[in-house]
Amino acid sequence: MGDVVSSHLDEARREVITARTRDVMKEFSNVYEQQYAVALFNSVRFEIEGGGGTQPQLLHRKDALAGRSIFSGSLFQYLEENRKWRNRFVSVPNSYTISLYESKTAHERGLHSRGIINCAGYKALTSLEEYMELINTSLPGIKAKVGSNPFIKCGTEFPLILWHPYARHHYFCVMTEKEQKKWHAVLQDCVRHTNNGLSEDSTVQTPAFTDSVRLHRQAKGHYGTWDMMCGAPPQILANLVMETLHPELRSVIAPRLRGKMQQRQRHWMLISDALYKQVLSQTTGQYEALVEACEAQTAPLDARLRTDMDQIIGSKEHVSSKMRALVLPKAEQLLRTNVQPYISSILEALMEPTSRGFSEVREVFFRELVEISKNSLNGGGKDVLGDQMERLSMLAFHPVKMQSCYEKVEQLNLEGLQQRFDVADPSVFVSRTQILMREQMDNAVYTFEQLLNQSIETQGEDDMCKTMQRCQDRVLKKYDHDSSTVRKKFFREALLQIIIPYMLKQLSPSCSPELPRFKELIFEDFARFLLVENMFEEVVLQCVSKDIMMAVKEAAVQRRHNLYRDSIILTNSDPNLHLLGETPQVDWASKFGGDEPEGSVDGGVSEGGGSGSRRRQVVSMIQLDGVPLPFESCLEVPGVDFIPEEDTEESEGVEEDRGEDEEDLGPLEEPMSPDSVTEIRDLINPVVNLIPVLEKSQSNMTNGTEPTTGTITSEDVTHVTTKVGDVPRKSLRDKTSTQTMVQQLIGSKKQEADEEHQDEAAIKDAIEEIEIAVQQEDSERIAEVSAAESDHESSPAPPLASDSGSHSDSGFQSPTDAGPDEAEPQPITNGLDGEDKVIDPVEVEVVLA
Repeated sequence: MGDVVSSHLDEARREVITARTRDVMKEFSNVYEQQYAVALFNSVRFEIEGGGGTQPQLLHRKDALAGRSIFSGSLFQYLEENRKWRNRFVSVPNSYTISLYESKTAHERGLHSRGIINCAGYKALTSLEEYMELINTSLPGIKAKVGSNPFIKCGTEFPLILWHPYARHHYFCVMTEKEQKKWHAVLQDCVRHTNNGLSEDSTVQTPAFTDSVRLHRQAKGHYGTWDMMCGAPPQILANLVMETLHPELRSVIAPRLRGKMQQRQRHWMLISDALYKQVLSQTTGQYEALVEACEAQTAPLDARLRTDMDQIIGSKEHVSSKMRALVLPKAEQLLRTNVQPYISSILEALMEPTSRGFSEVREVFFRELVEISKNSLNGGGKDVLGDQMERLSMLAFHPVKMQSCYEKVEQLNLEGLQQRFDVADPSVFVSRTQILMREQMDNAVYTFEQLLNQSIETQGEDDMCKTMQRCQDRVLKKYDHDSSTVRKKFFREALLQIIIPYMLKQLSPSCSPELPRFKELIFEDFARFLLVENMFEEVVLQCVSKDIMMAVKEAAVQRRHNLYRDSIILTNSDPNLHLLGETPQVDWASKFGGDEPEGSVDGGVSEGGGSGSRRRQVVSMIQLDGVPLPFESCLEVPGVDFIPEEDTEESEGVEEDRGEDEEDLGPLEEPMSPDSVTEIRDLINPVVNLIPVLEKSQSNMTNGTEPTTGTITSEDVTHVTTKVGDVPRKSLRDKTSTQTMVQQLIGSKKQEADEEHQDEAAIKDAIEEIEIAVQQEDSERIAEVSAAESDHESSPAPPLASDSGSHSDSGFQSPTDAGPDEAEPQPITNGLDGEDKVIDPVEVEVVLA
């Protein structure tokens, strides 16, 4: 495949790609340098004048995931290099990148990962049909059938696919539908978090960057929202370059691709990935240099702003008043005819799913508190309370528990409005809402923790249920207030993002030619901070903001979707609450002396790569009902050191990678059990010696011979009958203890040479008597397992399995050839005296009379 990439992306073409990327970055850099000075002016002005806004009631913690990891577990990954499925241990740290390891041991030892996936710009899919629909858009005119797999044959019925419009795709699969849902929630959370790569704490760089990207795209004629505004700034810039470069190269390279339809699609994906990597590496270096150059000028610019702030503001107001006289008549006419009739419908389309999502957040939070209160009433103890509070503290970052909240917002639909207002995809608003929902959930949880901890320290731990109830009521009231405030702000911003680009697109042809004459009204010393393009947009925004504010206010007055009016909320209803936000986060496990929750500890390395302290894990996968543990692809990570770990999958992954010529995992073939076949055979097929036993069973013997000792071989045994009983079974893995028991039961292993002929005759007689007795038993209660046919036995043996290769030497069926539910040995029944006595397979005694 490397030949395909190198043949279509030769040195000459790569130089063209580098030049195109350099040109785009140069244009962007010019815009960014201008917008950086404007953003610095707005930041310093806000700092001096201060800003209004409603004071939030809930506390906010800065680093909620400190010392945490999100998830870890095992699944199967498809390797395109050799087209094989391999078991991989996956770790998701608090950075939400996906790290792939050969085994869990490699992860714990701090070895290098086999790959790291940054999920920005990806989509997490759970079916090949969804994937095929997206693949068909990669090459125009080349479409695959829905029923045909493009490049892979999925190892199971439950695939997980990460799709990207430019970068490499990643294929995974798991064993059960339950695992697929959990993994899908985790992958979606990784995509959601990495897409939100712009820091809101940066009051200069982030506004400068977003405005620069928007203005750069508007200069190319692209107005409206952009669904590839996701990831860190270098990734967004790479998407900006690929937006125009990708279709151009596709039109040149696609006609030259040879082979079948699927092969051409695969080759284009490899070429696209190589192209994206080259562009991304170039944008990363050039953006870092650009930011460094702008930051070097921050100090002198800041000093000039603070000195001349009043003059700059006065000059801006003067120019803006002149510009409003030109723009407002046209803007108001456009607003009345083409915008105002649709504001209420757009707002309703936004409010309905968003409010349902925030209501679901409140309900999930309430249910978790009710469960904690129930356990407190039932006398669960401090250790149980500590474990539950530890889980509660990470509720907002638990993708599985938050999935019901996220699904409510995914129903947002702007169909009918997208074309009119040039909205590319409502996923932009869905992702933003989900981020806000997670923030509000974490704020509510953190506030509850601080209030409960304060109440315990002042009032004691006598009546925990009432204490938690009081804290719960306070937090829910504060959540209702903050939820209303956050949603109203989101509605205003979303309406502006939808309407402003549309109005700018309509007004620019008539207003843009008039803008250069306003530059003459700006002093040269202030020209760097006052740009006529920005002031033009501010005039349009002020014109639209009044109607948007009125629409949102009217919805709040009518109490639609539980929105509050700001006038009825006290600005500072709990003045002492903010003091609790300065206290460190509560460690509930150590406070109540409880152990860390099972599955909540990840022994992985820290992000720096070294073997660090153990990290508590947010998500733990439960044991799936009815699935044997060796086939489980999502294992729990025990939180207590003495709980034995399941390391069989680790050895499986290592052994599979060592052999490149092993058989591929087909669609109808399940992954083999990682248990040792030799170990199982040794445990269930011991050499059984006979020992003297004097019991009442002698009366059932017909020949009246004396009890004797001897050795049973496979040639002497015709068949053994078994009956499954409800008895405790010993672990197949406890090899040492089982062999010890067998040695204790079988007694002496050597007999005198002169007694061998007599023993063999006694054994043959006993076998004949056993065979007669067994044939008289009720066939419906007896289950035949397996037997080794004797070469010298004249009577026919009972029916055995059709596949003779599935039997071991002693006549027992090998569990390695049985299904996963038949892997354990069955108890054996002794029915010689008319009683069905269920015994353990390793406790077999054969009595000879």
